[in-house]
Amino acid sequence: MPVDPQLRNLDIEIPTQPEVLVKLSLLMAAEDIDLQAMSALVETDMALAAAVMKAVNSSLYGLRGRVQTVHQALTYLGMREVAAITFEMGLRAAFPAAAELESVWARASQRGLLMGRMGQMLGVDPWAAHSAGLFEECGKAVLYRHAPTHYPAMLRAATRDAELVELEKTAFGVSHDALGAALCESWGLAPAAVASVRHHVEIQSTLTMPESLARRSVAAISTVAWALLNHQDQLDDIASQIAPQAQLDETLVLRAARRVNEQLLAAQEHGR
Repeated sequence: MPVDPQLRNLDIEIPTQPEVLVKLSLLMAAEDIDLQAMSALVETDMALAAAVMKAVNSSLYGLRGRVQTVHQALTYLGMREVAAITFEMGLRAAFPAAAELESVWARASQRGLLMGRMGQMLGVDPWAAHSAGLFEECGKAVLYRHAPTHYPAMLRAATRDAELVELEKTAFGVSHDALGAALCESWGLAPAAVASVRHHVEIQSTLTMPESLARRSVAAISTVAWALLNHQDQLDDIASQIAPQAQLDETLVLRAARRVNEQLLAAQEHGR
């Protein structure tokens, strides 16, 4: 998809989607997904395959035995989670390695997994939910690459993303949520994922979805995941405010959030 012309006028580069991820997107869109074709595709890029295997064997997934091949990973974790890990590694590779971005990528892994599994439990497109979680903060990486000497100071100065957005608009004329949504569009992510990335800062700040937002379920899952990861003491209140705005059942949303959180904590405990 084309990048918004207004963003192009700002001379901030949106990285192109790696060819292997273009092909992976096509495989994911097929009605009957060929796991053998998917594993073969990932393994054609040795660096990407190595990064995927390292991620699969991390404590985040807590697998009982060490996985040796991409096909094994697909067998243990399933197509969606391995595809999401591949997208995450491809996304990271599109940007320079930087200590300031490590926390961004760490949150992306956890949030994506949390949102994808919540989506699956709630009957919301789990691939859209997972990819929205992975890409939620990717606009920060875009701005870091654009201004590596200035942007880290903004990351340190802002205590909340709503504050960071204002600093970004003043300095660059655009904020990371808008840039993240543009990257999602250019990489062909689902419209619901793009909308979630575009509006996540606003929704997390106000707990109110904009009237113009048509696709709301993924954005609601994003907000509940944010509450679970950052404000567990307010989880019930936040879910009660946000779930009805997306026509989701508050009780089911809370149950899914807590169940997935328990899974992730158990996996991390097992991986230690």
